This record gives sequence, C-alpha cells and structure tokens, in this order.
Amino acid sequence: MSRTGTAAPGGAVPGPGLRVHWVAQVLAVFVAGRLVSTAILLLAAARQGPSPWSGAAPGYGTFINFWDSGWYERIFTEGYPSELPRDGLGAVGHNQWAFYPLYPGLVRALAAATGLGWGVLAPVVAVAAAAAASLVIYRLFMLRTEHRTALAGVAVVSFAPVAAVLQVPYAESLHLLLLASALYLVSVRRYGAAMPVVVLMALARPAGVPFAIAVGILFLHALWTARRGRDPRDRREAGSTVLPLFLLGVVSSAAAVAWPIIAWAATGLPTAYVETETAWRGEPLVPFLPWFEAPAAVVGPAAGALVVVGLVVGALAVFLAPSVRAVGLVPGAWCAAYLLYLAAFWDPQSSTWRILLPLFPLALALAIPRGGRLLWVLLPVSVVLQFLWVDWLWAWTPTGPDGDYPP
Repeated sequence: MSRTGTAAPGGAVPGPGLRVHWVAQVLAVFVAGRLVSTAILLLAAARQGPSPWSGAAPGYGTFINFWDSGWYERIFTEGYPSELPRDGLGAVGHNQWAFYPLYPGLVRALAAATGLGWGVLAPVVAVAAAAAASLVIYRLFMLRTEHRTALAGVAVVSFAPVAAVLQVPYAESLHLLLLASALYLVSVRRYGAAMPVVVLMALARPAGVPFAIAVGILFLHALWTARRGRDPRDRREAGSTVLPLFLLGVVSSAAAVAWPIIAWAATGLPTAYVETETAWRGEPLVPFLPWFEAPAAVVGPAAGALVVVGLVVGALAVFLAPSVRAVGLVPGAWCAAYLLYLAAFWDPQSSTWRILLPLFPLALALAIPRGGRLLWVLLPVSVVLQFLWVDWLWAWTPTGPDGDYPP
C-alpha cells in the first residue's frame, strides 16, 4: 500500500497456489446469492396478478422481463428511433434513447453469433457479468483487507436488498463489472488500461459524469500531495500520478457526453437525450431541487428541509466513519462523487434503491467491523428486504391510473 492511500500495483492478491481456491469461494458466494434471488423471484412470480406484460402467475422468464427489460429488448430488436415520439403538446415521449446501448448491443452480437434469442441470452449475459463482477470486486477489496473480510464484502453485494437485479435483463450487472474493473485499475495505477473500461462503462449506464468527478477528486488530491505533502516520498508518488489522472479525467469527461452527442447526431436534436430522460420526470431538470420538493410534498416545507439536512449530515457522518475510510481513496472518491451526482440529477423515487447499487464499495465497510460478525445479522435482513423489494416493486400491482411504482 502506498503512503498516499492508493494501492500499490498488484495489490494483496492470494498467491498462485490459492488462485483456484479464492475464485471457487467467491463464485460459491455468488451462486448462493443467485439461488436466493431466484427463489424470491419465483415466489413473487407465483403471487403476481395480471400485469401489462403477462397474465397472472407468469413463468420465471416472463417475470424477469418486466419493466425496463422491455425497453432493452426493444433496442435489441428495433434499435433507436431517428425521430423522437411527441405528444399532442409537442413534448418528447418515452423512447429508447434513455437506455444506454452496450448491454442490448452485446446481447444482439451474441444472438447474431449463436442464433439464440433475447429470452435466453439477456439473462445469461446479466448473470455472467455479475459473476465476473463478483471476482473483480473481491480483487478490489483485497487491496484493502484480507481474504475473509473481502469475501464477506462480496457476500454483502451478492445478497443485497436489490441483488435480484443482477440476474434480470437490465444493464446493472454489466455496469457493475465495468465500474469495479475501472476502480480496480485506477487503484493499482493502471490509468491507461482504465481508459477503455471507462468508455465502455459510460455506454452501459449514465456513470461517466460521476466517474469524471471522482477522477477530479483524485487529481486534486494528487496535486495537493505533490505540492504540500510532508514526506518527499509521498510528493514523488503523488507527482507521478498527476498527469495520468488528468488524462483519465479528460477521457472520462468525453465518455460522459458521448451518448448525448450520439443521440443528437442520430436524431438531429441537440437535447434529444436530456428531453428523453425528463420525459419520465414529467418536468424539466433542475439540479438538486427534487430532493427538496419530494420530502416537502410529504411532510411540509419546514420538515422537508430538515430531512434534507439530515441526509447531508448522515452522508458526511458515513464518510467520516473509520470503516468507510478504510475502503480506500479511489473507491471512497467514487462513492462521494456518485452521491453528489445523485443529489444533483436524480429524482428521488422508488427506483432510488436500485440506483444505489454502484455504491457497492461501502459493502466492505459493512464487512470490516467486528471481523465480519455483523454479517450474521446483516445478510438475513438483506434477504428479507430483497423479498420486499421484489414483491413490492418488481412485481406489478395497480396503484392508480398510472399503474405501479417502478423498481
């Protein structure tokens, strides 16, 4: 471990004699998590009434293709529209441009190579990407801790309250794999290798902006240490990372705007992506404002403001906790940047729980205290919450004229 808080190249990885052993253990934890999620999905499917996608009690394959899975399948079969749909008032309607192309594009490429269809390949790609992500997450955690704790951190991710999304036809698994890979490569200072990974990640989910912010945090930290560090060795180490981090920041920033630019080029409308995204909001995007409006609508303006203050204070308290600081500078910078990004651009709603999955480095913070003994309580609670998430949010229940709340 370097003295500036960034892992040295190579990290604390088990030796060659244990390589198969750790892989088998990580995959065993992952498979156990998927078996639990499968059982929960099957139980919820049996309880499912008629929905916009199927009749009552659909099969597993139909059930996991609910919600945004249908949009990804539409991209798989139709691609993206060159002309945006509009309502009677001229506002842009829901369309495929809100969903990034890497996941459906990968499934489509595999379909062309194998002749298999969406129903088979989409969940297979999701599960395979999630399995690979669990291995990379373990390697990332091993840069900061020992084997048992790193494995416990993987368990927290595999059994998380939203872990069922890792095996449905969503882009979350592929994004998790690319994000974990990018964080690992930056942690071991392989900045050049991280660049193409970041580009791919920014084409899987809208993560380019927060990742660019995280790289900016790391760049400023390296610049400060190089100029003001007390130890000459720290200054030299930090100085050697300033230029690579700057270049990675440029690539990350370019990747962040790539998809909106592609949407502009394909439709001829400069705001095609933004207008498509805000079609789900039903109102223009104003940074930070929804986080004040949402609690105010429930408990009133004064109490709503207190809720926001509580969220900010709570987030600061989390990042000051020793176990969170122990996850490392790079994962910590990512988590801080991602939370800032959500505060600025995310509209708090029922999908927020799923959107928190990229904060997976915090799983290590939950595994560290008391040698991981907290897991004996945490994992059963996570399984119960996962059932509630699937049964209440993934499963469809008519709640009003606009249908159900999305997962």
